[in-house]
Amino acid sequence: MKVAVLGGGLAGSECALNLAKAGIDVELYEMRPRKSTPVHKTSEFAELVCSNSLKSMEIHNAHGVLKEEMGIIDSVLLKVAKMSAISSSRALVVDRNIFSRKVTELIESNSRIKSIREEVTEFPDADFIVVSTGPLTSNHFANYLKMKIGEDFLNFYDAVAPVVLAESLDYSKMYFKDRHGDDDEIYLNIPLTKEEYLRFVNELNDAEVHQPHLAEDKEYFEACLPIEIMAARGEDTLRYGPMRPDGLTLSWSKEKPYAVLQLRAENREKTLFSIVGFQTQMTMHEQERVFRMIPGMEMAEFAVYGKVHRNTYINVPRVLDNYFRLTKMDNVFFAGQLLGTEGYVEAIWGGLLVSIFIIHILKKGVPPELPPVTTMTGALLDYITHYPHEDFKPMNANFGLINNVHFGIKGRDRRIYKAKRAVKDIAEWKDKNLSGIF
Repeated sequence: MKVAVLGGGLAGSECALNLAKAGIDVELYEMRPRKSTPVHKTSEFAELVCSNSLKSMEIHNAHGVLKEEMGIIDSVLLKVAKMSAISSSRALVVDRNIFSRKVTELIESNSRIKSIREEVTEFPDADFIVVSTGPLTSNHFANYLKMKIGEDFLNFYDAVAPVVLAESLDYSKMYFKDRHGDDDEIYLNIPLTKEEYLRFVNELNDAEVHQPHLAEDKEYFEACLPIEIMAARGEDTLRYGPMRPDGLTLSWSKEKPYAVLQLRAENREKTLFSIVGFQTQMTMHEQERVFRMIPGMEMAEFAVYGKVHRNTYINVPRVLDNYFRLTKMDNVFFAGQLLGTEGYVEAIWGGLLVSIFIIHILKKGVPPELPPVTTMTGALLDYITHYPHEDFKPMNANFGLINNVHFGIKGRDRRIYKAKRAVKDIAEWKDKNLSGIF
């Protein structure tokens, strides 16, 4: 049996090393150094291109929980990251040169892995294929993917509005209703007075914005303009755009608000809400400051920050199954940011999971049980594969993915409870499903 892994980034490197550890032959394709990207600087595997932080190690932080779970199910790259750490702080900060060099040495010294330095333009001949070519997938291969999975299922421009945790909102200042006049539990509305609205617009105009790395990120589509660009066009632009009050009369009176900020449930459990139409290039600090001016969002916790940038990813809920396989080609898996996950740790996580799925299929004949949704692993996987709306958007690890705890635990204690339960449940899942496959 042979597995072809396409792309030598974090997801592809993790996947290849885990497959080899299980005694499976791998062909790992990487187009660098023959063909580079706008952001890569070296030809090494698992190069960290944006920062050298793999985020928090603390158990009350969502990324700390995800890393704890990945350690339990034996992530190779997580071990390398810890060996490459430059401090013992609360975050896993690595020397990026040491990290990528160690990963490259592990791959090139492994007799089970054949590294092939060339651009992939179509699926190679293999028993299983893992597509992990990342957010900067080459144009040739992206066009091939479009042909395989359909034009409408591949996104090139990532316009993301902030996503907040439902449990951090003050519902007393909000009401459920859609623009057709029906009460529902999908759209949550925040009415603003003229004074509140104008103050919000002024703060948008004064906010510090992120400067894009890539030239194409400065070219905005009219359909996904950052809200600060819209606000700069005039004080009423947002009132006639995403903050228009039409159809959203107040639930407790017949009065029409001056403006309305609308939130939409992002998952089936309604533990996460996105701000409708509010993609933004504001810095993370400014997003927190400006959006917490909105009534009911004074204590908002952010699961995802808004952004507008180039990012190739697929509409997972429509084209992949629960195990990240193409529904029309069940020997083709996807991993990494093509899945619609954000961040270094999530990329490694995707490669780790896919390798486990393939190993289990090869050794047991069927994939394993899905990880429980009480874990960060299971909850993130469930979100990606069962996103309930048409406009699938990328997501990273956050506590809002895991169902609320309903017995009076608040704040940090609530996160710690979820974390401890997640660690226990992933360990039990591992014992039941992964023993004997490595």
